[in-house]
Amino acid sequence: MQFSTTTQTLALAALCQSIRLVQQVARGDEFDPQELKTALQSVALQDVNEPVDIFGGKLNNLNAGYHILLAQLGDNPNKDLELTRYAMAVFALERRMAKSPSSLQAVGKRIERLQQQLQHFQITDDNIIASIADIYVEHISPLGNRIQIAGKPTELKQPAVQNKIRALLLCAIRAAVLWRQAGGRRYHFILQRKKLLQEAKTVLQQLAQA
Repeated sequence: MQFSTTTQTLALAALCQSIRLVQQVARGDEFDPQELKTALQSVALQDVNEPVDIFGGKLNNLNAGYHILLAQLGDNPNKDLELTRYAMAVFALERRMAKSPSSLQAVGKRIERLQQQLQHFQITDDNIIASIADIYVEHISPLGNRIQIAGKPTELKQPAVQNKIRALLLCAIRAAVLWRQAGGRRYHFILQRKKLLQEAKTVLQQLAQA
């Protein structure tokens, strides 16, 4: 994959959207079912022609993510620090996974099994969400410190909610993988911030005119 600010920004928007879903699920807030579907599908899709195909082939599927990214990278003083904390933890886990061939191989095999399950179930089926959550628990979570998720205790105690959160964290890691593959690095948040910000603005302008 060629290094590209466009793809880096796409990946960050996807990551932001997945993490915002984590927050919404943990708090018991309403969320967009299409956003959940887009996130979950990104884990199952590995071989694609274009990066946007990972997210259903439409930039509009990541509309919310681009808005969140714009708020986080812009000059708005009221940034979501919780979202930033989760994002940094996701990037740290992805880097550790990238350095662990055994983890990469294990995750790859589990995704192949997931693709077989999808011949019988929808991506948003509870069984599929549980399978994606298991991949995170068994192969990602042991690589680093657990990500402490804030939310309503009554929600966080529910197994279905726990599965959604873990599955969405794996979706965020999928986006972090794409970010790295497109040449994204941590220092880009400082040195390339204006480029990323401009790309997010350009995409949102295009979506508004569509």
